[in-house]
Amino acid sequence: MLAPFNYENVSVDAQGQVVSRLAHTAQGFVEPLTAAIGLTMVEIPAGRFSMGSPRSQGAADERPQHLVSVGRFFIARGLIRQAEWQAVTGRPASGRFAGDERPVENISWTAAQAFCERLSRQTGRAYGLPSEAQWEYACRAGTNTPFHTGETITSDLANYCAEHTFRAETPGPYRHATTPAGMFPPNGFGLYDMHGNLWEWCADTWHADYTGAPLSDAPWQRGGDRAGRVVRGGSWHDVPAACRSAARTRYEAAQGDDFVGFRVVMRPDDIERG
Repeated sequence: MLAPFNYENVSVDAQGQVVSRLAHTAQGFVEPLTAAIGLTMVEIPAGRFSMGSPRSQGAADERPQHLVSVGRFFIARGLIRQAEWQAVTGRPASGRFAGDERPVENISWTAAQAFCERLSRQTGRAYGLPSEAQWEYACRAGTNTPFHTGETITSDLANYCAEHTFRAETPGPYRHATTPAGMFPPNGFGLYDMHGNLWEWCADTWHADYTGAPLSDAPWQRGGDRAGRVVRGGSWHDVPAACRSAARTRYEAAQGDDFVGFRVVMRPDDIERG
């Protein structure tokens, strides 16, 4: 049921100049939602990584940096699109930026959870929101730099407020809107828009830092601020520093925002049984 797909990811230096273009092959499958609409899921291999930022980088809520073990899982190649939302829920998305190929936004954590539950019933597989650890591991795709693209990011590689810079790259446009998946090169795992476009809901409750965080990829749901949930990745409206692999912030679980969307994950045993 799994099929290979080919792609190329791009790395840049601190000036935003391309230093490598690497060809990759990954495994994935398409979950049919209607006769014409499918959800592309990508296999993420098991591994270990240093989650968060060292003291010399990032914000206090990204520390202490800690080693996390991650099991194999599947994650959506892109943010959930408006066409996929309607195919699963039976109703159109009600966000700010209309378009079947644009990601759904203005969706609360609660509504994203309900989408996952409905998708699970519809497909017979266990879908959910990624844990913070799964999200960062998938975003980094084996890198330990601020971005999966390297030391910085550019407007040719992601959708963010590129009027601001992170290192010595040339400023770029501020697009003032979301963009469809596939406009920018994927990361090393073949995933789109892990930096910018929309913040992405994670399953975890909000904790002010990583003191006592799990050393596995399980969602951290014990303690913390249960009214708030973690979002990752930055958005079309954010400066590049907010779009780093380790950057995180808190949103109210019951509220939507036109800066926030989501993607889904699935357990590997469900595809093996399928």
